Amino acid sequence: MRKNIFIAAGLLLSISTQAQLFDIIKSTVKDKTGIDLNTQQPTKGSTTAATTTTKPTTTNVSTNTSPVNLGNLTSTQISSGLKEALNIGVTDGVKKLALTDGFLKNEAVKILMPEKLRKVDATLRSVGLGSLADEGVKLLNRAAEDAVTEAAPIFTNAITSMTITDAKNILLGNNNAATSYLQSKTQSQLFTAFQPKVKASLGKVGADAVWKNLISKYNTFTGQSVTTDLNEYVTTETINGVFKMVADKESGIRNTPAMRTTNILQKVFGAQDANR
Repeated sequence: MRKNIFIAAGLLLSISTQAQLFDIIKSTVKDKTGIDLNTQQPTKGSTTAATTTTKPTTTNVSTNTSPVNLGNLTSTQISSGLKEALNIGVTDGVKKLALTDGFLKNEAVKILMPEKLRKVDATLRSVGLGSLADEGVKLLNRAAEDAVTEAAPIFTNAITSMTITDAKNILLGNNNAATSYLQSKTQSQLFTAFQPKVKASLGKVGADAVWKNLISKYNTFTGQSVTTDLNEYVTTETINGVFKMVADKESGIRNTPAMRTTNILQKVFGAQDANR
């Protein structure tokens, strides 16, 4: 019995001593770090005054992760459809522009008096030479109508070289994606090819002679010495007119099912409709 009492007393003394030692440790930790071990320890995932959790700020961005659905179209069909649409646009556009008044009577592409010569136009009209100014503008457009046929083979080459990747990107692009592609591939070539043709056309339709007379009269009335590079101006405006016509045709095929006059156009641009 006495032995049991001594054992119990020893255990109590041991527990008491451990408690005192733990109190000393907690006191020392608090003094040195400011952390009170008497406070309940945070559980995993919680936040206390001693610990902070910073979460990254997330911004909800709406993205379309759905795969593009082009139905059963093959890459070859997509390419063929886009090439056919461009060929139609180029052929139709060039054919219309090459007609007499193709530029002159189409307000969307009509070549006007060069901006730097607008004062020439106003001055000539003010002194009763409006008919000379009108003739000058008409012959600029006649030169463009004569030269525009040079565009066709250059466009054909660019359309033929279109890749499968180009075609897919163009199909799902905006209303003039195909025209923009064509422009990026042919702009410099067109300018180089057009300049000598436009120069010849200006002489052929008599525009150079009329403009020489027109500017001479203006310089006589004003005492100025105005000059302009008609060849560069008409070349640029002719090219712009062609691309305007092609873009209009492309937009029509994309947005008007009735303009999809072949099976391949109906298939390819029908798939485009489904992805809008």
